[in-house]
Amino acid sequence: MNATLTNMTRMIPAKAHSVTRLDGYAPVGRAIDFLTAHADEKPTLEETAAHVGLSPAHFQRVFKAGAGVSPKRFLQYLAAQEAKRAMADGEDVLSASYSAGLSGSSRLHDLFLASEAMTPGEYRRKGEGLSIRYGFVEGPLGRVLIAATDKGVCWMSFAEDGGDDLHLSEMRHDWSAAEFIEDREFVEPLAARAFDFALNRKAGQPLRLHVRGTNFQLKVWEALLKIPYGACVTYGDIAKEIGAPRANRAVGSAVGANLISVLIPCHRVILSSGIIHNYRWGVARKKAVLAMECAVSAA
Repeated sequence: MNATLTNMTRMIPAKAHSVTRLDGYAPVGRAIDFLTAHADEKPTLEETAAHVGLSPAHFQRVFKAGAGVSPKRFLQYLAAQEAKRAMADGEDVLSASYSAGLSGSSRLHDLFLASEAMTPGEYRRKGEGLSIRYGFVEGPLGRVLIAATDKGVCWMSFAEDGGDDLHLSEMRHDWSAAEFIEDREFVEPLAARAFDFALNRKAGQPLRLHVRGTNFQLKVWEALLKIPYGACVTYGDIAKEIGAPRANRAVGSAVGANLISVLIPCHRVILSSGIIHNYRWGVARKKAVLAMECAVSAA
């Protein structure tokens, strides 16, 4: 699969990218978790800053630098149910994205992701002969476990809950025959570019993915890669796009089998009713990612 992704974006000023160390994302991730969990209570700036142990003024600067938007704007998009608004466009959003390709209007930025699928034989061997380097890294949406082969990122999961051993076990299960090497220095530059993607920031060069899946899963993931940043589509939209209009349930299974969170944006698929559910890393995490994308898109 030679899948590509283009994003509709407003360029974020360079000063918004002042988080120079990945560990600087830690209070941003904790704040986003807090705001998502307490969205109905509408926490104040002071309450959120106290939760992460910073002064309100310093927290405001750190959050805006790390997330690209203010805490207030992020909370507004959580409360506004932006996923439902995005669904009003539904199929038209997806169709427009597919037809735009890599040329399109000036709102389309350069190619960001390129992915390479394993051959059927490689898929069956579950990573046999591959070395996978991994590390835990703080990101704007919380702590992640990210891993990569020499060909590209092969795993990215949210790792806030359950402890490191649980997340390592899940990754090793999906790549059961591979050799694993803890190497944070190797994955940190990849993580930084992945976080740029999560915040719709322009990348200097494409970030490569290395995926393994059945032919049907690969078709679904390729369709996911073409959903515009900040948009949502339904399982039915994806089924129609891959030429299997009655395969909503199978599409849902393929979406849930995605091993690379955010970069293969399975979070952008929701029910036709607008309800957000069924996310491998939890509904709250999915709501946070969607709210972030909507807020950044409107910034």
